[in-house]
Amino acid sequence: MPFTQLLGCDFSSSPNRRKPIVIARGQRIDERCIQLQQLVEFDSLDTWQRWLADAEHGPWVGGFDLPFGLPRELVQALGWPMEWAACMDFYASLSRVQIREQFKSFCDARPAGGKFAHRATDLPAGSSPSMKWVNPPVAYMLHAGLPRLRAAGVHLPGLEPLKPQAQRVALEAYPGLLARAVLGRRSYKSDEASKQTTARTDARALLLQALEQGDAGGLGLRLQLDEVQRSRLLADGKGDALDAVLCLMQSGWAACRRQAGDSLYGLPPDMDALEGWIVTAGAPLPKGTKS
Repeated sequence: MPFTQLLGCDFSSSPNRRKPIVIARGQRIDERCIQLQQLVEFDSLDTWQRWLADAEHGPWVGGFDLPFGLPRELVQALGWPMEWAACMDFYASLSRVQIREQFKSFCDARPAGGKFAHRATDLPAGSSPSMKWVNPPVAYMLHAGLPRLRAAGVHLPGLEPLKPQAQRVALEAYPGLLARAVLGRRSYKSDEASKQTTARTDARALLLQALEQGDAGGLGLRLQLDEVQRSRLLADGKGDALDAVLCLMQSGWAACRRQAGDSLYGLPPDMDALEGWIVTAGAPLPKGTKS
């Protein structure tokens, strides 16, 4: 029985050779197993977009580590369009300087401890607010990535009208959700070479072991790797390739939900269609798994 190709994407809003965008390609080889096939790197947004738009790489279901929407509270306070497509069109028309100025003004007017507005998905996912412009700059990731996903012609469930026969499907993913399910707050990566310690290598080993045994996040899926792939993921101190694989597992869960008849790929039917939702956040555990 054929299974849809799966993608997981670790995204950078300013990719280069030292910090590329990484896509993990894989496939379901049975009901419980996802096989990693390839890791593909992109050192520019243009090459990434062209690859996504190429029909020869599809059909696929992909999980992308970038936000797909902004908090409703923020959009309303700024007087921006309240419909998702119009809001995203307006957001794409702004410069990064304009985004920072407007978001900073919003935050400056709010009390300490509540500076940022949050989406409904942030609490169950444990994710940063999508309006943050530093540490991490997810607002710029949204600004750089989402317009290119839309231009590539992919379908975005829950945010666009249903397309039952969509050939390329993109979902918002977040690798930290699965990583914390295994490691808690233990760190497994750093962009700084001096902080790529043995302790972080050990944490990556533990995370990989959980993925291969099907014990990460209660998804009911296990990862299949060969020795070369395992060694590469373990040696990657920045964690970019491993984050792409974590997103791959989330897209695999979503593909399972679609095959079971869920046109929203596991997204909540009552999700806020302005804000978007992180796939697997708050999802019920599959039968036979433990919390």
